[in-house]
Amino acid sequence: MSLFLCFTLLFTSVAIHRISAATSPTIQLPDGVTLNLWCVAKNNAEDSALQSAIDWACGIGGADCTPIQQGGPCYDPADIRKTASYAFNNYCTKNGMTEDTCNFANTAALTSLDPSHSSCKFPSSLEGKNIQGTSAVGGASTADLTTT
Repeated sequence: MSLFLCFTLLFTSVAIHRISAATSPTIQLPDGVTLNLWCVAKNNAEDSALQSAIDWACGIGGADCTPIQQGGPCYDPADIRKTASYAFNNYCTKNGMTEDTCNFANTAALTSLDPSHSSCKFPSSLEGKNIQGTSAVGGASTADLTTT
């Protein structure tokens, strides 16, 4: 069993790395197991870069940032990475969970680890809907922070 788990983890890390705009936001693992994905802020991202990315995602990017505003279930003014992760993930569930949409000037990355915490729930790639209401399966739009 542990050999299978090691293979699955290795396969998963390689498969996540290869996700592109033309692929599905989920990964099919052996035996039909599906892997959810989330877009989160990178640990090494500068706070100022994260703030710019949050401003873009919550502004012209069209993310629903109500939950990260004061009084919302994901509001945490002391942790910009949690705040950015929510905004990034919300943007990606609407626009496709791909490496291209989950970039935000290289401050974000895809993960298979659920970033939800306490009452703050992050929808995954399987739960996300794009603006038309269909399942997010990738797309051509890119979080381009240079156009404001």
